[in-house]
Amino acid sequence: MTVVSGLARGVDAAAHRAALEAGHRTIAVLGSGADVIYPREHTKLAEDIARNGAVITEHPLGVRPAAQNFPRRNRIMSGMTLGTVVVEAGETSGALITAKHALEQNREVFAVPGNSFSPNSRGPNRLISESGAKLVLDYQDVLQELNLSSVGQQIEMAALFPRGENESEILPHVTYDPIHIDEIIRSSGLNISTVSSALAMMELKGVIKQVGGMNYIRLKETAVEYQAV
Repeated sequence: MTVVSGLARGVDAAAHRAALEAGHRTIAVLGSGADVIYPREHTKLAEDIARNGAVITEHPLGVRPAAQNFPRRNRIMSGMTLGTVVVEAGETSGALITAKHALEQNREVFAVPGNSFSPNSRGPNRLISESGAKLVLDYQDVLQELNLSSVGQQIEMAALFPRGENESEILPHVTYDPIHIDEIIRSSGLNISTVSSALAMMELKGVIKQVGGMNYIRLKETAVEYQAV
């Protein structure tokens, strides 16, 4: 898993540091030039991130941090990831801008609920009640929603049983919306026994899932090369 955040004070820095301490990659997206680290006290953290991930920006060298840069850069963070997690956010917080971008980009949005009387919990609570954000109590909720809780097992299965020619032909015909096996047979041009056995193997590997009535959906990508939240 790769954690993407904005190098800001608070939860951003905590997320970056936790990823580094766990020996994993993290990516920081700046609202300034790559040579102008903001806040300045995170210069060492940015160096550590660059050695264990990347520090990226859409701005040229020398650009100073400006208020208008940060909401704009949030679309990069949400666009790079499978899901955006909002931990605390006031009603005008930049985290809600990131969540809005994520929804527009068809990414998952997660929110940690909080005390209804706390101003910093109003953002996450509204995301859950009004925007359909997934309620998060711990990291397992995120992994399960993104179909990553069994990624290790799926990688082992893929290594033991590499994708066959028939699976490669059939997979493009299985979408994220339910599709009946008869439609898969028709669109792929393969016979029923070939399609049935390939679908069974892909379901075993965690690539697709039967949702009832011989309808199948494609699951989230679980490629080991890159997964980000």
